[in-house]
Amino acid sequence: MKRYPEYKESGVEWIGEIPGYWEVKRLKYITDLNMGQSPPSEEYNSDQVGTPFLQGNAEFGAHHPTPKIYCPTAKKHASPSDILLSVRAPVGAINIADQEYGIGRGLCAIRPRTNQFERRYAKYLLEVVRTELHVVATGSTYEAVTMDEVSNLTCVVPSLSEQIQIANFLDRKTEQIDELIRIKERRIELLQEQRTALINQAVTKGLDPNVEMKPSGVEWIGEIPKHWTITRLKYISNISVTYGLNIESDKYTIEGIRLVRITDIDESGGLRQKGVYLSEACVPQEQMLNSYDLLLSRSGATVGKSYLHLEKGKYTSAGYLVRFNFGDYYTSKFIYYVTLSHFYRNWLEQQIIISTIQNVNGEKYSNFQLPIPSHQEQKQIVSFLDRKTKQIDELIATEQRKIELLKEYRQSLISEAVTGKIDVRNEV
Repeated sequence: MKRYPEYKESGVEWIGEIPGYWEVKRLKYITDLNMGQSPPSEEYNSDQVGTPFLQGNAEFGAHHPTPKIYCPTAKKHASPSDILLSVRAPVGAINIADQEYGIGRGLCAIRPRTNQFERRYAKYLLEVVRTELHVVATGSTYEAVTMDEVSNLTCVVPSLSEQIQIANFLDRKTEQIDELIRIKERRIELLQEQRTALINQAVTKGLDPNVEMKPSGVEWIGEIPKHWTITRLKYISNISVTYGLNIESDKYTIEGIRLVRITDIDESGGLRQKGVYLSEACVPQEQMLNSYDLLLSRSGATVGKSYLHLEKGKYTSAGYLVRFNFGDYYTSKFIYYVTLSHFYRNWLEQQIIISTIQNVNGEKYSNFQLPIPSHQEQKQIVSFLDRKTKQIDELIATEQRKIELLKEYRQSLISEAVTGKIDVRNEV
Protein backbone atom coordinates (compact mmCIF):
# COMPACT_ATOMS: atom_id res chain seq x y z
CA MET A 1 0.00 0.00 0.00
CA LYS A 2 1.37 3.41 -0.95
CA ARG A 3 2.66 6.12 1.38
CA TYR A 4 1.88 9.83 1.52
CA PRO A 5 4.04 12.05 -0.71
CA GLU A 6 5.47 14.10 2.17
CA TYR A 7 6.17 13.47 5.84
CA LYS A 8 7.28 15.42 8.91
CA GLU A 9 8.40 14.45 12.40
CA SER A 10 5.48 14.14 14.80
CA GLY A 11 7.62 15.04 17.80
CA VAL A 12 6.47 11.81 19.48
CA GLU A 13 9.11 9.09 19.42
CA TRP A 14 6.82 6.08 19.24
CA ILE A 15 4.70 7.62 16.46
CA GLY A 16 7.60 8.80 14.32
CA GLU A 17 6.83 10.53 11.04
CA ILE A 18 3.32 11.61 10.01
CA PRO A 19 1.99 13.12 6.77
CA GLY A 20 3.19 16.69 6.33
CA TYR A 21 -0.20 18.37 6.74
CA TRP A 22 -1.51 16.27 9.67
CA GLU A 23 -1.60 17.73 13.18
CA VAL A 24 -0.70 16.40 16.60
CA LYS A 25 -3.12 17.39 19.38
CA ARG A 26 -3.92 16.37 22.95
CA LEU A 27 -7.13 14.40 23.40
CA LYS A 28 -8.60 17.10 25.67
CA TYR A 29 -8.62 19.66 22.84
CA ILE A 30 -10.77 17.59 20.47
CA THR A 31 -13.05 15.67 22.84
CA ASP A 32 -15.15 16.17 25.94
CA LEU A 33 -14.17 13.77 28.71
CA ASN A 34 -16.32 12.61 31.60
CA MET A 35 -14.66 10.54 34.33
CA GLY A 36 -17.04 8.14 36.09
CA GLN A 37 -18.12 8.26 39.70
CA SER A 38 -19.51 5.38 41.77
CA PRO A 39 -22.50 5.90 44.10
CA PRO A 40 -22.74 3.86 47.32
CA SER A 41 -23.21 0.17 46.55
CA GLU A 42 -26.56 0.02 48.39
CA GLU A 43 -28.02 2.27 45.66
CA TYR A 44 -27.45 -0.39 42.98
CA ASN A 45 -30.13 -2.87 41.97
CA SER A 46 -30.69 -5.65 39.45
CA ASP A 47 -34.39 -4.90 38.99
CA GLN A 48 -33.90 -2.50 36.06
CA VAL A 49 -34.80 0.47 38.22
CA GLY A 50 -33.00 3.63 37.13
CA THR A 51 -30.17 3.96 34.62
CA PRO A 52 -28.19 0.94 33.43
CA PHE A 53 -24.89 1.27 35.30
CA LEU A 54 -21.38 0.19 34.30
CA GLN A 55 -18.90 -0.26 37.12
CA GLY A 56 -15.96 -0.94 34.80
CA ASN A 57 -14.86 -2.93 31.80
CA ALA A 58 -16.14 -6.23 33.23
CA GLU A 59 -19.44 -5.43 31.50
CA PHE A 60 -17.82 -4.79 28.12
CA GLY A 61 -19.13 -7.06 25.38
CA ALA A 62 -17.70 -7.69 21.93
CA HIS A 63 -19.23 -4.48 20.58
CA HIS A 64 -21.34 -2.89 23.32
CA PRO A 65 -21.57 -3.18 27.11
CA THR A 66 -23.95 -5.55 28.88
CA PRO A 67 -25.04 -3.87 32.14
CA LYS A 68 -25.56 -6.11 35.16
CA ILE A 69 -26.91 -3.50 37.57
CA TYR A 70 -28.97 -0.30 37.58
CA CYS A 71 -28.70 2.88 39.61
CA PRO A 72 -31.32 5.65 39.92
CA THR A 73 -28.78 8.05 41.51
CA ALA A 74 -25.89 7.75 39.03
CA LYS A 75 -24.12 11.11 38.90
CA LYS A 76 -21.96 10.58 35.83
CA HIS A 77 -23.35 9.39 32.51
CA ALA A 78 -22.24 8.27 29.07
CA SER A 79 -24.43 9.08 26.09
CA PRO A 80 -25.07 6.86 23.07
CA SER A 81 -22.00 6.68 20.77
CA ASP A 82 -19.61 7.85 23.51
CA ILE A 83 -16.33 5.93 23.57
CA LEU A 84 -15.91 4.16 26.91
CA LEU A 85 -12.31 3.83 28.08
CA SER A 86 -11.27 1.72 31.06
CA VAL A 87 -9.07 3.68 33.48
CA ARG A 88 -8.54 0.71 35.82
CA ALA A 89 -7.04 -2.70 35.19
CA PRO A 90 -6.95 -3.67 32.46
CA VAL A 91 -6.23 -0.04 31.59
CA GLY A 92 -7.16 0.96 28.05
CA ALA A 93 -10.01 -1.45 27.24
CA ILE A 94 -12.43 0.26 24.82
CA ASN A 95 -16.13 -0.08 24.07
CA ILE A 96 -18.93 2.00 22.56
CA ALA A 97 -22.02 3.12 24.49
CA ASP A 98 -25.15 2.03 22.61
CA GLN A 99 -27.48 3.80 25.05
CA GLU A 100 -27.26 6.09 28.06
CA TYR A 101 -25.31 4.54 30.95
CA GLY A 102 -24.34 5.59 34.42
CA ILE A 103 -20.59 5.07 34.72
CA GLY A 104 -18.44 4.20 37.72
CA ARG A 105 -14.97 5.41 38.57
CA GLY A 106 -13.35 2.67 36.50
CA LEU A 107 -14.52 4.29 33.25
CA CYS A 108 -14.10 7.50 31.29
CA ALA A 109 -16.64 8.53 28.63
CA ILE A 110 -15.03 10.24 25.63
CA ARG A 111 -17.18 12.30 23.26
CA PRO A 112 -15.46 13.52 20.07
CA ARG A 113 -16.29 17.14 19.25
CA THR A 114 -18.41 17.64 16.15
CA ASN A 115 -16.50 18.78 13.03
CA GLN A 116 -13.15 18.06 14.71
CA PHE A 117 -12.93 14.38 15.49
CA GLU A 118 -14.90 11.66 13.70
CA ARG A 119 -16.15 9.10 16.22
CA ARG A 120 -15.12 5.96 14.34
CA TYR A 121 -11.69 7.37 13.56
CA ALA A 122 -11.36 8.42 17.21
CA LYS A 123 -12.05 4.86 18.39
CA TYR A 124 -9.48 3.39 15.99
CA LEU A 125 -6.92 5.99 17.05
CA LEU A 126 -7.54 5.33 20.74
CA GLU A 127 -6.87 1.62 20.15
CA VAL A 128 -3.35 2.71 19.16
CA VAL A 129 -2.53 5.64 21.46
CA ARG A 130 -3.84 3.90 24.59
CA THR A 131 -0.39 2.28 24.83
CA GLU A 132 0.72 5.58 26.39
CA LEU A 133 -1.56 4.78 29.33
CA HIS A 134 0.19 1.46 29.96
CA VAL A 135 3.43 3.40 30.53
CA VAL A 136 2.01 5.83 33.12
CA ALA A 137 -0.43 3.49 34.91
CA THR A 138 0.35 3.04 38.60
CA GLY A 139 -1.08 1.16 41.56
CA SER A 140 -0.25 -1.59 44.02
CA THR A 141 -3.54 -3.53 44.12
CA TYR A 142 -4.44 -2.74 40.52
CA GLU A 143 -3.14 -0.33 37.88
CA ALA A 144 -5.06 2.87 37.13
CA VAL A 145 -4.65 6.16 35.29
CA THR A 146 -5.87 9.66 36.08
CA MET A 147 -8.11 12.05 34.18
CA ASP A 148 -5.09 14.19 33.32
CA GLU A 149 -3.24 11.20 31.87
CA VAL A 150 -6.22 10.32 29.67
CA SER A 151 -6.84 13.92 28.58
CA ASN A 152 -3.20 14.35 27.55
CA LEU A 153 -3.11 11.34 25.22
CA THR A 154 -1.39 12.15 21.93
CA CYS A 155 -3.73 12.24 18.92
CA VAL A 156 -2.70 12.31 15.28
CA VAL A 157 -5.35 14.33 13.44
CA PRO A 158 -5.87 14.67 9.67
CA SER A 159 -8.77 16.68 8.23
CA LEU A 160 -12.29 15.55 9.11
CA SER A 161 -12.96 14.33 5.56
CA GLU A 162 -9.80 12.24 5.65
CA GLN A 163 -10.70 10.85 9.08
CA ILE A 164 -13.95 9.62 7.52
CA GLN A 165 -12.07 8.03 4.60
CA ILE A 166 -9.68 6.25 6.96
CA ALA A 167 -12.56 5.10 9.19
CA ASN A 168 -14.47 3.76 6.16
CA PHE A 169 -11.40 1.83 5.02
CA LEU A 170 -10.79 0.39 8.48
CA ASP A 171 -14.47 -0.52 8.95
CA ARG A 172 -14.34 -2.59 5.78
CA LYS A 173 -10.96 -4.22 6.39
CA THR A 174 -11.46 -4.97 10.08
CA GLU A 175 -14.86 -6.52 9.37
CA GLN A 176 -13.20 -8.83 6.83
CA ILE A 177 -10.52 -9.77 9.37
CA ASP A 178 -13.09 -10.18 12.16
CA GLU A 179 -15.14 -12.52 9.96
CA LEU A 180 -12.05 -14.66 9.37
CA ILE A 181 -11.46 -14.71 13.13
CA ARG A 182 -15.10 -15.72 13.76
CA ILE A 183 -14.76 -18.59 11.28
CA LYS A 184 -11.63 -19.85 13.03
CA GLU A 185 -13.20 -19.45 16.49
CA ARG A 186 -16.16 -21.52 15.31
CA ARG A 187 -13.72 -24.10 13.97
CA ILE A 188 -12.12 -24.28 17.42
CA GLU A 189 -15.55 -24.68 19.06
CA LEU A 190 -16.36 -27.59 16.74
CA LEU A 191 -13.00 -29.23 17.47
CA GLN A 192 -13.58 -28.85 21.20
CA GLU A 193 -17.05 -30.37 20.85
CA GLN A 194 -15.55 -33.23 18.85
CA ARG A 195 -12.92 -33.74 21.56
CA THR A 196 -15.51 -33.88 24.36
CA ALA A 197 -17.79 -36.22 22.41
CA LEU A 198 -14.84 -38.53 21.67
CA ILE A 199 -13.89 -38.64 25.36
CA ASN A 200 -17.48 -39.18 26.50
CA GLN A 201 -17.94 -42.09 24.08
CA ALA A 202 -14.67 -43.77 25.12
CA VAL A 203 -15.16 -43.52 28.91
CA THR A 204 -18.80 -44.65 28.87
CA LYS A 205 -18.96 -47.07 25.93
CA GLY A 206 -15.36 -48.21 25.41
CA LEU A 207 -13.63 -48.72 22.06
CA ASP A 208 -15.49 -51.79 20.77
CA PRO A 209 -18.63 -50.71 18.88
CA ASN A 210 -19.98 -54.29 18.95
CA VAL A 211 -19.72 -54.88 22.70
CA GLU A 212 -22.87 -55.95 24.54
CA MET A 213 -24.31 -53.16 26.68
CA LYS A 214 -26.29 -53.00 29.92
CA PRO A 215 -28.08 -50.22 31.84
CA SER A 216 -25.66 -48.47 34.18
CA GLY A 217 -28.38 -47.62 36.69
CA VAL A 218 -27.17 -44.00 36.66
CA GLU A 219 -29.35 -41.54 34.76
CA TRP A 220 -26.60 -39.29 33.40
CA ILE A 221 -24.39 -42.19 32.28
CA GLY A 222 -26.86 -44.37 30.38
CA GLU A 223 -25.75 -47.75 29.06
CA ILE A 224 -22.23 -49.12 29.62
CA PRO A 225 -20.45 -52.27 28.37
CA LYS A 226 -21.84 -55.36 30.09
CA HIS A 227 -18.51 -56.32 31.68
CA TRP A 228 -17.87 -52.83 33.19
CA THR A 229 -18.81 -51.92 36.75
CA ILE A 230 -20.18 -48.75 38.35
CA THR A 231 -18.29 -47.51 41.38
CA ARG A 232 -17.67 -44.34 43.40
CA LEU A 233 -14.48 -42.29 43.53
CA LYS A 234 -13.96 -43.05 47.22
CA TYR A 235 -13.79 -46.79 46.52
CA ILE A 236 -10.96 -46.56 44.00
CA SER A 237 -8.92 -43.72 45.50
CA ASN A 238 -5.86 -44.70 47.52
CA ILE A 239 -6.54 -41.84 49.93
CA SER A 240 -9.60 -40.31 51.52
CA VAL A 241 -10.63 -37.07 49.90
CA THR A 242 -8.17 -34.39 51.05
CA TYR A 243 -8.69 -30.64 51.08
CA GLY A 244 -5.87 -28.30 50.12
CA LEU A 245 -4.22 -25.69 52.33
CA ASN A 246 -6.08 -22.58 53.40
CA ILE A 247 -3.24 -20.11 53.62
CA GLU A 248 -3.00 -16.33 53.45
CA SER A 249 -1.29 -14.69 50.49
CA ASP A 250 1.21 -12.97 52.79
CA LYS A 251 2.81 -16.41 53.22
CA TYR A 252 3.64 -16.65 49.51
CA THR A 253 7.32 -16.71 48.54
CA ILE A 254 9.25 -16.74 45.25
CA GLU A 255 10.76 -20.18 45.85
CA GLY A 256 10.19 -23.31 47.90
CA ILE A 257 7.16 -25.59 47.51
CA ARG A 258 4.94 -24.69 44.54
CA LEU A 259 1.35 -23.98 45.55
CA VAL A 260 -1.13 -25.20 42.95
CA ARG A 261 -4.16 -22.88 42.89
CA ILE A 262 -7.18 -23.18 40.62
CA THR A 263 -5.99 -20.07 38.76
CA ASP A 264 -2.73 -21.87 37.97
CA ILE A 265 -4.55 -24.51 35.92
CA ASP A 266 -4.99 -23.51 32.28
CA GLU A 267 -7.94 -24.28 30.02
CA SER A 268 -6.33 -27.48 28.73
CA GLY A 269 -5.80 -28.83 32.28
CA GLY A 270 -2.09 -28.07 32.36
CA LEU A 271 -0.17 -26.14 35.02
CA ARG A 272 0.86 -22.59 34.16
CA GLN A 273 4.58 -21.88 34.44
CA LYS A 274 4.30 -18.84 36.68
CA GLY A 275 2.99 -19.35 40.19
CA VAL A 276 3.58 -18.80 43.90
CA TYR A 277 5.49 -20.82 46.47
CA LEU A 278 5.44 -21.59 50.18
CA SER A 279 8.25 -22.28 52.60
CA GLU A 280 8.59 -25.90 53.72
CA ALA A 281 7.63 -24.86 57.26
CA CYS A 282 4.15 -23.94 55.99
CA VAL A 283 3.38 -27.30 54.38
CA PRO A 284 2.71 -30.44 56.44
CA GLN A 285 4.04 -33.62 54.83
CA GLU A 286 0.53 -35.00 54.31
CA GLN A 287 -0.30 -31.94 52.19
CA MET A 288 2.47 -32.61 49.68
CA LEU A 289 1.25 -33.69 46.26
CA ASN A 290 2.15 -37.13 44.94
CA SER A 291 2.39 -38.42 41.38
CA TYR A 292 -1.04 -39.04 39.84
CA ASP A 293 -2.95 -36.94 42.36
CA LEU A 294 -6.19 -35.72 40.81
CA LEU A 295 -7.26 -32.23 41.93
CA LEU A 296 -10.85 -31.02 41.52
CA SER A 297 -12.12 -27.49 42.03
CA ARG A 298 -14.89 -27.38 44.61
CA SER A 299 -16.33 -23.86 44.36
CA GLY A 300 -16.93 -20.79 42.26
CA ALA A 301 -17.15 -20.44 38.50
CA THR A 302 -14.45 -23.09 38.03
CA VAL A 303 -16.25 -25.79 40.01
CA GLY A 304 -15.48 -29.20 38.55
CA LYS A 305 -12.29 -28.13 36.82
CA SER A 306 -9.67 -30.88 37.05
CA TYR A 307 -5.91 -31.24 37.10
CA LEU A 308 -3.86 -34.46 37.00
CA HIS A 309 -0.52 -33.96 38.75
CA LEU A 310 2.34 -35.43 36.73
CA GLU A 311 5.06 -32.90 37.60
CA LYS A 312 8.34 -33.68 39.34
CA GLY A 313 9.41 -31.72 42.40
CA LYS A 314 7.72 -30.36 45.52
CA TYR A 315 4.10 -29.25 45.21
CA THR A 316 1.09 -28.69 47.42
CA SER A 317 -2.47 -27.55 46.65
CA ALA A 318 -4.70 -24.68 47.75
CA GLY A 319 -7.89 -24.86 49.78
CA TYR A 320 -10.43 -24.62 46.96
CA LEU A 321 -9.13 -27.90 45.52
CA VAL A 322 -9.86 -31.42 46.73
CA ARG A 323 -7.49 -34.32 46.09
CA PHE A 324 -7.73 -38.01 45.23
CA ASN A 325 -5.05 -40.51 44.16
CA PHE A 326 -5.47 -43.63 42.02
CA GLY A 327 -2.01 -45.19 42.10
CA ASP A 328 -0.89 -45.40 38.49
CA TYR A 329 -0.91 -43.40 35.27
CA TYR A 330 -3.60 -45.30 33.37
CA THR A 331 -6.27 -45.40 36.08
CA SER A 332 -5.56 -41.79 37.02
CA LYS A 333 -5.63 -40.62 33.42
CA PHE A 334 -8.81 -42.60 32.72
CA ILE A 335 -10.55 -40.85 35.62
CA TYR A 336 -9.12 -37.51 34.50
CA TYR A 337 -10.71 -38.11 31.09
CA VAL A 338 -13.98 -38.89 32.88
CA THR A 339 -13.83 -35.36 34.34
CA LEU A 340 -13.79 -33.99 30.78
CA SER A 341 -16.90 -35.90 29.73
CA HIS A 342 -20.48 -34.78 29.20
CA PHE A 343 -21.83 -37.07 31.90
CA TYR A 344 -19.45 -35.59 34.49
CA ARG A 345 -20.74 -32.09 33.68
CA ASN A 346 -24.32 -33.37 33.91
CA TRP A 347 -23.56 -34.83 37.34
CA LEU A 348 -22.04 -31.52 38.47
CA GLU A 349 -25.18 -29.65 37.50
CA GLN A 350 -27.17 -32.00 39.71
CA GLN A 351 -24.83 -31.49 42.68
CA ILE A 352 -24.16 -27.78 42.65
CA ILE A 353 -25.48 -25.92 45.64
CA ILE A 354 -26.53 -22.42 44.63
CA SER A 355 -25.97 -19.99 47.46
CA THR A 356 -23.51 -17.14 47.17
CA ILE A 357 -21.21 -19.33 45.06
CA GLN A 358 -21.39 -22.69 43.33
CA ASN A 359 -20.05 -25.51 45.50
CA VAL A 360 -19.39 -29.23 45.25
CA ASN A 361 -17.67 -30.42 48.43
CA GLY A 362 -15.32 -33.32 49.00
CA GLU A 363 -18.08 -35.65 50.19
CA LYS A 364 -20.05 -35.16 46.99
CA TYR A 365 -16.94 -35.83 44.90
CA SER A 366 -16.24 -38.96 46.96
CA ASN A 367 -19.65 -40.29 46.04
CA PHE A 368 -19.39 -39.45 42.35
CA GLN A 369 -20.40 -42.57 40.39
CA LEU A 370 -18.49 -43.54 37.28
CA PRO A 371 -18.07 -46.57 35.01
CA ILE A 372 -14.84 -48.53 35.37
CA PRO A 373 -13.44 -51.12 32.92
CA SER A 374 -10.58 -53.49 33.65
CA HIS A 375 -7.10 -52.04 34.06
CA GLN A 376 -6.08 -53.44 30.67
CA GLU A 377 -9.04 -51.73 29.01
CA GLN A 378 -8.30 -48.50 30.88
CA LYS A 379 -4.82 -48.64 29.37
CA GLN A 380 -6.23 -49.11 25.86
CA ILE A 381 -8.74 -46.29 26.26
CA VAL A 382 -6.16 -43.88 27.71
CA SER A 383 -3.64 -44.67 24.96
CA PHE A 384 -6.36 -44.10 22.34
CA LEU A 385 -7.51 -40.82 23.90
CA ASP A 386 -3.96 -39.57 24.48
CA ARG A 387 -3.30 -40.03 20.77
CA LYS A 388 -6.59 -38.66 19.48
CA THR A 389 -6.84 -35.66 21.81
CA LYS A 390 -3.25 -34.72 20.98
CA GLN A 391 -4.19 -34.60 17.29
CA ILE A 392 -7.23 -32.44 18.03
CA ASP A 393 -5.24 -30.20 20.39
CA GLU A 394 -2.66 -29.62 17.67
CA LEU A 395 -5.41 -28.59 15.25
CA ILE A 396 -6.84 -26.23 17.88
CA ALA A 397 -3.39 -24.75 18.55
CA THR A 398 -2.90 -24.16 14.81
CA GLU A 399 -6.22 -22.31 14.59
CA GLN A 400 -5.36 -20.27 17.70
CA ARG A 401 -2.03 -19.24 16.18
CA LYS A 402 -3.84 -18.14 13.03
CA ILE A 403 -6.23 -16.07 15.13
CA GLU A 404 -3.31 -14.39 16.92
CA LEU A 405 -1.70 -13.56 13.57
CA LEU A 406 -4.97 -12.11 12.29
CA LYS A 407 -5.32 -9.99 15.44
CA GLU A 408 -1.76 -8.77 15.07
CA TYR A 409 -2.39 -7.89 11.42
CA ARG A 410 -5.61 -6.10 12.37
CA GLN A 411 -3.85 -3.99 14.99
CA SER A 412 -0.93 -3.26 12.67
CA LEU A 413 -3.28 -2.14 9.89
CA ILE A 414 -5.15 0.19 12.26
CA SER A 415 -1.89 1.62 13.60
CA GLU A 416 -0.42 2.28 10.16
CA ALA A 417 -3.63 3.88 8.87
CA VAL A 418 -4.26 6.25 11.82
CA THR A 419 -0.63 7.36 12.04
CA GLY A 420 -0.37 7.96 8.31
CA LYS A 421 2.19 5.27 7.52
CA ILE A 422 -0.06 4.15 4.66
CA ASP A 423 -2.32 6.25 2.42
CA VAL A 424 -5.76 4.61 2.27
CA ARG A 425 -7.73 7.52 0.84
CA ASN A 426 -8.25 5.79 -2.50
CA GLU A 427 -8.66 2.32 -1.05
CA VAL A 428 -12.29 2.71 0.00
